[in-house]
Amino acid sequence: MVLERLQQMASHLTGQAAEHHPFDPLTTSEIATAVEIVRREYNNVHFNAVSLEEPKKADMMRWVADPEHNAKPHRIADVVCIGRGSKVFDGLVDLTQGRIVKWELTEGVQPLITMEDLQIVETVARKDPKVIEQCGILGIPASDMHKVYCDPWTIGYDERFGSSVRLQQALMYYRPHPDDSQYTYPLDFCPIFDADQQKIIHIDIPKTRRPLNTAPPINYHAEAIKKEGGFRNDLKPINITQPEGVSFKLDGRTLTWQNWSVHIGFNYREGIVLSNITFNDKGNVRPVFWRMSLAEMVVPYGNPEHPHQRKHAFDLGEYGGGYMTNSLSLGCDCKGAIHYMDAAFVNKAGEPQTIKNAICLHEEDAGILFKHTDFRDDSCTVTRGRKMIISHVFTAANYEYCVYWILHQDGVIQLEIKLTGILNTYAMAPGEEAGPWGTEVYPGVNAHNHQHLFCLRLDSNIDGPENTVFQVDATRGEGEVGSEQNPYGNAFYAKKTMLETMSTGTSDYDGSTSRTWEMSNTNKLNAHSKKPVSYKLVSREVPSLLPKEGSLVWKRAGFARHAVHVTRYNDAQLHPAGRHVPQTSGSPSQGLPAWIAADPSGSLDNTDVVLWHTFGVTHFPSPEDYPVMPAEPMTVLLRPRNFFTSNPAMDVPPSYSSTPSQVAAGKSGIRGVVDSLSRLAFGGGQAKKASDDCGCK
Repeated sequence: MVLERLQQMASHLTGQAAEHHPFDPLTTSEIATAVEIVRREYNNVHFNAVSLEEPKKADMMRWVADPEHNAKPHRIADVVCIGRGSKVFDGLVDLTQGRIVKWELTEGVQPLITMEDLQIVETVARKDPKVIEQCGILGIPASDMHKVYCDPWTIGYDERFGSSVRLQQALMYYRPHPDDSQYTYPLDFCPIFDADQQKIIHIDIPKTRRPLNTAPPINYHAEAIKKEGGFRNDLKPINITQPEGVSFKLDGRTLTWQNWSVHIGFNYREGIVLSNITFNDKGNVRPVFWRMSLAEMVVPYGNPEHPHQRKHAFDLGEYGGGYMTNSLSLGCDCKGAIHYMDAAFVNKAGEPQTIKNAICLHEEDAGILFKHTDFRDDSCTVTRGRKMIISHVFTAANYEYCVYWILHQDGVIQLEIKLTGILNTYAMAPGEEAGPWGTEVYPGVNAHNHQHLFCLRLDSNIDGPENTVFQVDATRGEGEVGSEQNPYGNAFYAKKTMLETMSTGTSDYDGSTSRTWEMSNTNKLNAHSKKPVSYKLVSREVPSLLPKEGSLVWKRAGFARHAVHVTRYNDAQLHPAGRHVPQTSGSPSQGLPAWIAADPSGSLDNTDVVLWHTFGVTHFPSPEDYPVMPAEPMTVLLRPRNFFTSNPAMDVPPSYSSTPSQVAAGKSGIRGVVDSLSRLAFGGGQAKKASDDCGCK
């Protein structure tokens, strides 16, 4: 009777639950149902996360192949709860059946820190007598504690406290005026907050004290700029319009655009998740990737002074890229004809919460897609491209990360990430130099050297799941100049090295060989090249992890030791630094190193594999990055190689096209068009007529 009643409740709360695509994120109603089911058996816990437990890949592939004859996977909620004494419970709730199917106490771990967790610390710190005392030492009176702020971070790992107690470290700041940036006034001490006791249990104080900065405020908001002389006045409007509407369609959360089809998911940790990505190749719908996500990241800081060694944030695994997602605004975060998607999460009390406009979908002009002009006769074809962008933006305390998944008409998939926001700053003593571990970006403000290293998870499905990954290097041909095999010394070729087993399936970046990696289906050959159909990973921004082997960061962020790891597919292996990241010691290393060690001889040849790619930037701050940092982009490309038999975008309507015979018959060549169009920017009437005559669009 209880099971039947729960099933009825689940059906009522979720409405048309049977119509959900199995990859759709949980709705607010489904979250409420999962919480209610847990509450019936475990009432003395609070909720850390309630999200979709994605169906097993084998079950999902069967259903996608024939949904009418194969069972639809159940809707299952992945639940993380915290009890008294920092006890962590991992559970699974089958929403289709209305029952708990798994509930385990997980020892020695701490789940991620939520936004609610972060907001408590500042209030507690302002009232703590020892924090008030330290502020007084720096010249801040007790009456000014409302001007004291903190950015709470996970403690990373500190051997003095271990992993059994749930802790945060508070990076302290002062804000003279509510509109001032706190990062100009960093404080030199670091309180440790115990989430169980809701109190400060320790304060780390440096041997050399650094007084409160006395420099005038420097701010970036509009009112501050107006006071400093105002804004530029020579910018003319650029309007982006689509008078006939957008070119993409949505069926639930499945996007179709041009020849692409992709399901758009979202969760509290990874943010956007793209699944079942296919390309319609002249009527043949071909699988390309099964699942793609930004799976993890780490931001190690380079100052060895205690306690800065703890500053190496895993922004996804420790806080959640989904939890920190912004509500996007038309004309600010995205421009054009926009479609938004919301995101649903749970709060500590188990109540569903919604982030409005969490995901932005829109099209943009992509510049020239292809072009050629024949110098002999002025004939020319030029086609402008379009790109489809799926994006979200999340704020991790001081930094913003703008994440753009981009589909192109020629079969390319691009991930672009822009870094902006505010530098993490630290205090400086009078006469102290910031170097070599940082830069004085403003008087009295030290911005430490750091890296942003992202881990991309690619579950390839290149014409099917049996894939092989090759390292590809531009290599000189063997033989000296004058030899039989290389008589002129000019020979070079693409040398391919198979990543064969789990233990040998790693690769580092080498710019000197233009190194790329190909995900190939060796069972299917291109009809023209006779080479395996493939997608190539092209990534040029691949710094090495700078903390040394054996360091705390090296142990905790095992995914960042190499540019590429390849593993055999496993449904449970989604998070390359482990499922629960806060306060891990790295001994033993969780995630990728543990998975590889468990199956070192596992074959990666012609099987279901996952490629993990770590890329990013090493940031040596400069004054140009302060008080707010201009967006710094980085990009990763996934390019079809031997996948198509010709340019797959030739059927995109051209902006201009003429053949040699048309030019010979007296129609305008491209040079005349260019000469006329060059005057268009200043409103020349002749230019408009030339544009109309030549057919440029």
